[in-house]
Amino acid sequence: MSVILSLDNVGVRFNTAGAAQPAPAVDGVSLQVHRGEIFGIVGESGSGKSTLANAVMDLLPANAAVSGSIRINDREVVGLDDEALRSMRGDEVSMIFQDPTASLDPTWPVGDQIAETIRAHYPVTARQAKARAIALMGEVGIADAAARYGDVPHRFSGGQRQRIVIAAALANNPQLLVADEPTTALDVTIQAQVLQLIDKLRRDHGTTVLLITHDLGVVSMICDRVGVMYGGKLLETATTEALFANPAHPYTRALFAANPAGAPRGARLPVIPAEWSVESLREAELLRAAIGAANG
Repeated sequence: MSVILSLDNVGVRFNTAGAAQPAPAVDGVSLQVHRGEIFGIVGESGSGKSTLANAVMDLLPANAAVSGSIRINDREVVGLDDEALRSMRGDEVSMIFQDPTASLDPTWPVGDQIAETIRAHYPVTARQAKARAIALMGEVGIADAAARYGDVPHRFSGGQRQRIVIAAALANNPQLLVADEPTTALDVTIQAQVLQLIDKLRRDHGTTVLLITHDLGVVSMICDRVGVMYGGKLLETATTEALFANPAHPYTRALFAANPAGAPRGARLPVIPAEWSVESLREAELLRAAIGAANG
């Protein structure tokens, strides 16, 4: 199976005013994402997973410094010039952000926002772009898409807005879709619908998906493989089936042990320390003890 995204020893550090040295957010991450799969990156808030996703898209702020290698279709992204990045984004690779409301212009018809994405990359007429946008809106489940083409974002529900953002991300049939917690702001029923939609689009179009999430349930639902991040590091990578059957790293086991699903009512769950050194064998042993106590 060919590799579409390759990360080699990727690090991200932020230069902040008054700090003695740059603050590390991602540290030495290496992984490969195969064409056609859904690869999940799971971790707590602050683990570095969204920073890593933005590094893949080269959308980090100016005070961020990226080291290592990020290759999409064997082309180096780190250091790529602005014109090449604009050409790559929305064409080879697209991104779905956490908040669909913040991703859409509140004063502009949603159909025109999708159509603009198409015209930015292909020499098509306004009529052709509109027809393509309407077709995409229908494909992602917007009922009566032609009539709703001219509606502004606030006339849609949160789940519908996320579908529109997905339609815009898929407008040019990208080979790689980076989805940064695309279901965080949605209720459980709509979450399931959006995840099913992403999986359907992967199957129908062969799109590769890099899915960022903190939700192990989301991972179990649609991911083929998964990487676990903590403290900016990638701690382990496995197939989803193997990870859930036999998590290898003590931190991953602690995540599973801290999940309230299936725990006896009133049972005390283990708490993962706020600052846990992934290199510390002593603290790893404390985590193992916490898991053992939680399991009786």
